[in-house]
Amino acid sequence: MTHVLQNVVFPLDRDPDLLPLYADPETWSVIDEEPVRVSNRAHLGNILGRHRARIVAGRRVSLGTYFNAFPASYWQHWTSVREVRLTVRTSGPATILVYRSNGSGVRQRVDDREVTGSAVTSFDLPLTEYSDGGWLWFDVVADEKHAVLEGAEWTTEQEPARAGKASLGITTYNKPDYCVETLRALADAPDALEVVDRIFLVDQGTQLVAEQEGFDEVADRLGETLSVIRQPNLGGSGGFARSMHEALQRPESDFVQLLDDDVRLEPESLRRSIVFGRYATTPVLVGGHMFDLLDRPKLHGWAEVVDESPFMWRNLYQERMPHDFGVANLRQSPLLHMRMDADYNGWWMCLIPLAAIREVGLSLPAFIKWDDAEFCLRAGKAGFPTVSLPGVALWHVSWVNKDDTIDWQAYFHARNRIVAGLLHSNAPRGGRLLVHSRRVDLKHLMMMQYYPAALRARALRDVLSGPAHLRKNLATAMPAARALAADFPETVVHRDPSVVLHSRRGRQVYTPRKQNNLDNPTGLRLRWFTLSTLVSHWMRRPAPENVAQPEAEFGKDDAHWWRLPAFDSALVSSADGSGKNIYTRDRAKYRRMLIETVRLHWQLKRRWPQLQKEYREALPDLVSDAAWQHTFEEQS
Repeated sequence: MTHVLQNVVFPLDRDPDLLPLYADPETWSVIDEEPVRVSNRAHLGNILGRHRARIVAGRRVSLGTYFNAFPASYWQHWTSVREVRLTVRTSGPATILVYRSNGSGVRQRVDDREVTGSAVTSFDLPLTEYSDGGWLWFDVVADEKHAVLEGAEWTTEQEPARAGKASLGITTYNKPDYCVETLRALADAPDALEVVDRIFLVDQGTQLVAEQEGFDEVADRLGETLSVIRQPNLGGSGGFARSMHEALQRPESDFVQLLDDDVRLEPESLRRSIVFGRYATTPVLVGGHMFDLLDRPKLHGWAEVVDESPFMWRNLYQERMPHDFGVANLRQSPLLHMRMDADYNGWWMCLIPLAAIREVGLSLPAFIKWDDAEFCLRAGKAGFPTVSLPGVALWHVSWVNKDDTIDWQAYFHARNRIVAGLLHSNAPRGGRLLVHSRRVDLKHLMMMQYYPAALRARALRDVLSGPAHLRKNLATAMPAARALAADFPETVVHRDPSVVLHSRRGRQVYTPRKQNNLDNPTGLRLRWFTLSTLVSHWMRRPAPENVAQPEAEFGKDDAHWWRLPAFDSALVSSADGSGKNIYTRDRAKYRRMLIETVRLHWQLKRRWPQLQKEYREALPDLVSDAAWQHTFEEQS
């Protein structure tokens, strides 16, 4: 029996920015080691359907693209498949060229065929030389007449290691329009729905998806496949735990596929992740990559890891992300040909085997932040690694116009990172985690950001109280954090169009060199800067005129922690550009909070071994299906 591992597809939207991710009819070269587009022959009019495309006479189109190349190294490394068949259906005179790459991105010709008329051409390709990385792909070159690619698939005759379907879990809070679009994309993709058992839409908001225009129509199309569950807002961890809990009751499901709500889905990616999960030699978590919903050729997340010191998440190649496929395509980007192993994958899209959930439990009751990383680390320790699979991705609202480290989410950033460190760090007393955490507090205090400093202090106090607080305040921590903002005037975003805010000294402008953070103090200069700033803020009151009116104005990208402390007050643009915040130095708050952060971090360091024991012993109960079921019943 033939099993389709990957379909060649073209974009659902007629968006020219998407085309480089699917097909590459452009000519590229390399100048000074940088990819350069020599000519642009990309035309949406040549996309004839979901699986069909025209190749104009005398031109060449490469399918060596993110969504249509075959990630050979991942299939060789994680599955027992050792041969894949490429089948290409064409009409018209054309030449089909098959290529492979190695882990360094070096291209090699594998095979080629000339075809005429209506042709079905197959290539049997071994998966035996891709240990370090590499892709397979094909190009189509039209002759004196136009040719049409009628469709293509990557297939195998080998049977999968497991055959169950996946239940989808979508957690949403007041994103009904996005959810309806996701459901519509699924309803329009019958080949993806073939591997889907149930769609659990966990609605935790006040703007209900069931009341959104278009929901009734798409719900009728999906029928009993769709199940809408209403529950109070328990955050992403509570919503995804509910999907895990529901999927465990489904004998037809071997997996649960988690999806965020504010996304645009490529349905073929969903099908690919489930198929890959079926073929994995041992059960693995299959993560999807994240493209920017507002800058659609830009890839933000590939393989993500958690550094042991200072126990913080990052991209494996942080300095090379995001990657813009509009600037450099797959074939021109050697780094993207390397097999990259991940520690975890964001829950914007992640396939989890139910076998892993049965063994290690459900999500940590963390509300948001670190629930995905903590679960993947826990699963990895139990023998269920995470594979961030190329060619599996969606579009998600990125963090470019956000700064959730200074709003109510600062509480969860601080608390959940330390909890995850207590559960999984192997370094004595967390290594540099607490040093880094204290440094974050000092930066907030020097920048006059007292609200996130207060939230982080609350987070540390809760960690010190023991693991029981995690489930106890699951439904109340977020509203309490938001309510605290009323005590801090710097949280107000001034947007009144009738009031133009001015600073006494005007806007501070920095040269491009300094905007690249090259004026960031390091080494001995950093130590002296920090000490002198802390002492100065402790000793000196702000000038009255700078309290009455902001002393200086900063753009958001210029408002760094080593610049703001030089002023008594500052007018700073909000992250999304919708208004401005006013930061004013408050000596009393500063003194109180500085003492508190030093004291709390000292207590955490002193009590780390004891707390680590308490949290690790409590973990099985915190993440158990029975405990989560009790929470769902209690909150209903």
